[in-house]
Amino acid sequence: MVAQPLVGKGRGFYWEGNRNETFQLPRMSKLIYIANTSLDGYVEDETGAFDWVNPDQVHEFITELLRPIGTYLYGRRLYETMAYFGGPVIEDYPPEHRDFARVWQKAEKIVFSRTLTGPTTGNTRVERDFDLEAVRKLKRESERDINIGGAELAGLALEADLVDECHLFLYPVIVGSGKPAFRAGLRRNLELLETRRFGTGVIHLRYRITARPR
Repeated sequence: MVAQPLVGKGRGFYWEGNRNETFQLPRMSKLIYIANTSLDGYVEDETGAFDWVNPDQVHEFITELLRPIGTYLYGRRLYETMAYFGGPVIEDYPPEHRDFARVWQKAEKIVFSRTLTGPTTGNTRVERDFDLEAVRKLKRESERDINIGGAELAGLALEADLVDECHLFLYPVIVGSGKPAFRAGLRRNLELLETRRFGTGVIHLRYRITARPR
């Protein structure tokens, strides 16, 4: 049997045998971790605050970064913060927040919580447990990429080798202590794909996770 070429098309590849045999090899969607971090690697200070995050210039960039995302995975705390963008009337938001609210509302949201009794926003469902196999299945079946938010949830996915990319927005501030963007003891090799510097001193770093170190 002579091997036939794989031809790229859409989100996957097609095997071309004879003219009557064409089928698609599916491509798994990417799971992407996006975080705002201090220079010393924290997403929150020791009080749980992140008021050092300055959205000027960065907000529009993040909106475009999230536009292709089909599903958000959240823990309870981050979901309750993001639910601000789930209001029914877009015009009630400040002009600089309206496009982000439209993008956020269109995507599916899955919240992992044992204390929430139900969602407060549209296109949202609550799951009691963070099931790694269910996330793996979602990656296989989703036609669009997936965002995982929150350091604790992302830490579980990173340890299970489910995260494909990390986008870090590095802010020019040192907070000393708090919640780290990555769990202690986690080691992975990364490939830098892209950087961008903003006038406010924020630097965007996009990494692909390549492998566990040997």
